[in-house]
Amino acid sequence: MNTGKTVRMNSIFRKDTGKSVIVAIDHGGIAGPMSGINKPAELIQACVDGGADAVLTTRGFIRAAEGAFDRKLGIILRLTGGFTVLGGKFEEEMITTVETALRIGSVGAAVTVKFGHEREGEFTQQASFVADSCEEWGLPLMIEAMAKGKDLKSTDPAGVKLASRAAAEIGADMVKTYYTGAPDTFAEVIEGCMVPVVILGGAKSDSVRDVFNDVYYSIQAGGSGIAIGRNIWAHGNPKAMVEAMCGLVHEGWTVDQAMDYI
Repeated sequence: MNTGKTVRMNSIFRKDTGKSVIVAIDHGGIAGPMSGINKPAELIQACVDGGADAVLTTRGFIRAAEGAFDRKLGIILRLTGGFTVLGGKFEEEMITTVETALRIGSVGAAVTVKFGHEREGEFTQQASFVADSCEEWGLPLMIEAMAKGKDLKSTDPAGVKLASRAAAEIGADMVKTYYTGAPDTFAEVIEGCMVPVVILGGAKSDSVRDVFNDVYYSIQAGGSGIAIGRNIWAHGNPKAMVEAMCGLVHEGWTVDQAMDYI
């Protein structure tokens, strides 16, 4: 890893824990206005005040909230997308560049690869070329690794394990993927992947305890943190949720401690 990547990775993953609390706020370009993300500056301020390490978001959101950012909160810019819930096929296209990420002040870039999709080869090639650019510019690359198949659930251990390893092989410096639902199977994902793995949150859950359970057990299994969105900012108090996530990820909190906090 080159010097630029090392410095920027250290601003995403805390040196004392080796872990990261990343708040994903890249949903508006797909789903439009959503409760919790309609006041960008307020949400970024909640992330800053709550102690988040970084946010994964888009350049429009960054522009809308630029005054709320400070040196403690890193930006990971989403580079792929290009579809909406109005009828898009949820297929990943390049929507911006590594150079744009650097101009904005990002400490990382993110792309999604859907392994098992009929366009798997194109998505893999796309991510590989981004990895080349990230290496050239010293920018860490997050690959959101998803395993798709007719009889394969997103959380199936076999698919998560394959997708995470494939993402690392392409050139990811960190992988964002699903928690498999059990610490023993997630430990296999971690063992098979050569780079840090953070879990995504998926759809908004009706149970905060279930979300905290997933975070807690992913950390116990060797995970490197979270990149969660709706289950943080769709909560009534996103600052408290960020603080609770930091407790689970960085401070060794139990689920009960996190529940008592919020």
